[in-house]
Formats: sequence, C-alpha cells, structure tokens
Amino acid sequence: MSICMLALLILSVLVSTQAPQATADFYKDAEITWGDQRAKILNAGRDLTLSLDQASGSGFQSKNEYLFGRFDMQLKLVPGNSAGTVTTFYLSSQGAGHDEIDFEFLGNSSGSPYTIHTNVFAQGKGNKEQQFQLWFDPTSSFHTYSIVWNPQRIIFLVDNNPIRVFNNQESIGVPFPKSQHMRVYASLWNADDWATQGGRVKTDWTKAPFTAYYRNFNIKGCPKSSSGSSSCGSSTSSNTNEGWRTHQLDAAGRNRLRWVQSKHMVYNYCSDKQRFANAVPAECKRSRFL
Repeated sequence: MSICMLALLILSVLVSTQAPQATADFYKDAEITWGDQRAKILNAGRDLTLSLDQASGSGFQSKNEYLFGRFDMQLKLVPGNSAGTVTTFYLSSQGAGHDEIDFEFLGNSSGSPYTIHTNVFAQGKGNKEQQFQLWFDPTSSFHTYSIVWNPQRIIFLVDNNPIRVFNNQESIGVPFPKSQHMRVYASLWNADDWATQGGRVKTDWTKAPFTAYYRNFNIKGCPKSSSGSSSCGSSTSSNTNEGWRTHQLDAAGRNRLRWVQSKHMVYNYCSDKQRFANAVPAECKRSRFL
C-alpha cells in the first residue's frame, strides 16, 4: 500500500467518524417526496433511510433552495448485491435549462466495487461525466460526501478529499451553474437498464428491500429568501466569511486530487475519443487541477 493511499485511508476513517458541525434536522430541513413508507426519518431527525423494492424506490429533498454553498451528507450505501440500484445525493434546479450537480452511486454485484458517477449540468446541458471507484468499502460504515459550489468552481469531495474540480470557464464559452437556486435531493431507485456494467447485470429482487442510510445532513450556504433572491446577496451577510465562498485547492489538495484521479478514476469524458471524435470539449483543454 502506498504512503499516499495509507494517508487517505487514515483521513477517511477520521473524517467518517466525526460529524460535521451544525448538522441539520431531517424533520426541520428536509421532506420526503416519494416512496410512501419506504423513506423513514429516525432518531429524532438525525438519521434517514431510503428503501427500494420491486414496486418503488424513495427519495427526499431539502425544504430550502440555495444559490452556492457547501453541502455535506454522510451515507452508508446498500450492502451486498446492490447491482442495478442507484443511490443519489445531488443539487438541482427545476424546469427547462436546469442546473444540476450530481453524486450518483452505482451498485454492483457482491464483491465488486461501487462506481461513483459525477456530472455537472448548466443551462440544461450535461455530458460532463467522471466516474471513480473508492479506496474503501462504502457499505461498511458512514462516509462524508460533499459538494462545494461557489461562483469560481465546483469541488466534489469524499471524506474531505477532493476527487473532482469543475472550474468556471465561462470566459471560453463553457456554461457554469451560477444563477439558478437549487435544492438538495437524494434518492434510491432501480436503474438496471444501465447502472451496472452497462445494464448487463440486473437487479436481484430476491435481495429486496435494498436500504441506504443518510445522516449528518449539513448545509452552509445561501438559501433563497422570501423575495426570491439569495440571502448571501449582501456583502454584510453573516455568510460572507464562510470558507466555501472562495474555497480552492491548496498544494496538498491538488496532490490528493492527482492521486485520486490517477489511481481511482475509471471514466473521464475528456478522454473519450469515440464520443468526442472531432474535438474535445473546450474545458478539457485546461488543467483540471487549478
């Protein structure tokens, strides 16, 4: 085991056992949106479970919408044979030309690793997928998955380790989500037509119900005000000193990102020459480690 991987494993254990500060109350800050009794809030609002059976999956959303912030969620994914299932934690606006920032966890057969699928949509356009396989078992304990979203960049983190950075490159014509408020969403659903090995492995319903576990839902951001504007619109807002507003990677963060992407990335749209045979997307021509 490399020194870098050992350091990440130690950091993952430390972070996964420490709850983020000012954690939300699922009763107060979220609402179950579908799945009937398959979604349950437990432990006085501290925990939430989503279940999937052959009839339906389940999901919830934040009560507030946000324009920029840091969004943390601790998850323990479906154990065992999770093939065909997709567990999600993402941000999204609504309507035509929507914005979206995705964490999707694609299940697999017993003994095979989960795939983390990430994507960014701006003005209704996505196709910016990067996929990873983790350096730990995400089903044996809780781990923290985070989205940092500010006007300069989007950072995806696992146990505070950066796995992806999507920079604002509007200067070269690349759309960036910066004007639409988004809610936090989470769901567990069946996608065995594509989720596991391109749909070749189907969901084994004899293993149902499948259950994913959520806790320590933590948001530091700019909720939508009653007037429809962002509560962080004023320079006097109490949120202006929050680190997420200008969060960028330091030298150690860039080194961790390089290690994760070199050792654990399994798909990068920027390298897909079949898909982009004529020309790679403009943002792919610039360093992803900025």
